Amino acid sequence: MKQVLIINGHPDKQSYNYALSEAYKNGASKTSAIIDTINISDLDFNPNLSFGYRQRTELEPDLKEAIDKIKKAEHIVWVFPLWWAGLPALMKGFIDRTFLPGITFEFIEGKAAPIGLLKGKTSRIIITTDTPKWYDYIVMKRPILKQFKKGTLEYCGIGPVKVTYISPIISSTLDARKKWLKKVIKLGEKLK
Repeated sequence: MKQVLIINGHPDKQSYNYALSEAYKNGASKTSAIIDTINISDLDFNPNLSFGYRQRTELEPDLKEAIDKIKKAEHIVWVFPLWWAGLPALMKGFIDRTFLPGITFEFIEGKAAPIGLLKGKTSRIIITTDTPKWYDYIVMKRPILKQFKKGTLEYCGIGPVKVTYISPIISSTLDARKKWLKKVIKLGEKLK
């Protein structure tokens, strides 16, 4: 049975991202997967990496539990909004505080690039945005995929990382949102 972790990075519990997280969970529950969740907004932690990598900031209990869930998972699903071509601040702080040397990657003396410690895991990114996908790809050159997919997940050894864009949210109809929920349910059902 596959261990699946769904991480919701939206700080607002009333957001459509929570409905998408539940939709994925509902689809995955039709498989033999063991499903766990993290709603970052529920966690009690300081999102500021106060000393960078020079000194380890003591991990709060919620972050220790989150790291255990990340290590245990075989497939990690991230659901979050694209804000200003990047991650919400709380989600960025969560990553800064949990994706640390010795936990998700390791520096190797004499090597230019570290090794990822999350090899063998796969991921799905579900991004909501008000920006049309074509604009993000052609005009903005996909900054979130460079930063998060390549610069974080793949850097730490996760792969493949598949991406689902859901946009534009701001002008979407109730029918469009229902279709997107069905699409995300099907993504969960496809787990092997």
